Amino acid sequence: MLTKLLITLLIIAGALFYIRKPKVESRRETATQQGQRLLFKYIAMAIVALALLGSGGYWYWSWQSGNEIVNVTIVSPNDGNSNIYRVHKRDIGINEITTVDGIKVRLSNQERVVIAPALSQ
Repeated sequence: MLTKLLITLLIIAGALFYIRKPKVESRRETATQQGQRLLFKYIAMAIVALALLGSGGYWYWSWQSGNEIVNVTIVSPNDGNSNIYRVHKRDIGINEITTVDGIKVRLSNQERVVIAPALSQ
């Protein structure tokens, strides 16, 4: 306990020493240096804006793709029966699907699953 307190106090003292350290006198910038700094600032902001726009576009595309409704046909190998369910793409799991109506269907390893685009109704 005492060791943690001493280390914390040393870190606080070091931070205070670093903050109170006298700053080096800055020279006056020339017009070209100011222009370069301003240009760099605008380029950096443009890159950040493009990154945000790109990630927002990817998020929207992923959301839109996940909301697409598809027909999932499950064929039982034992008796050949097949059931068709309407499912959002995002609700298709490895061993389970959740239909648009909220019904959870568990899948076995032996069943054949066919996913097809839903017809417009």
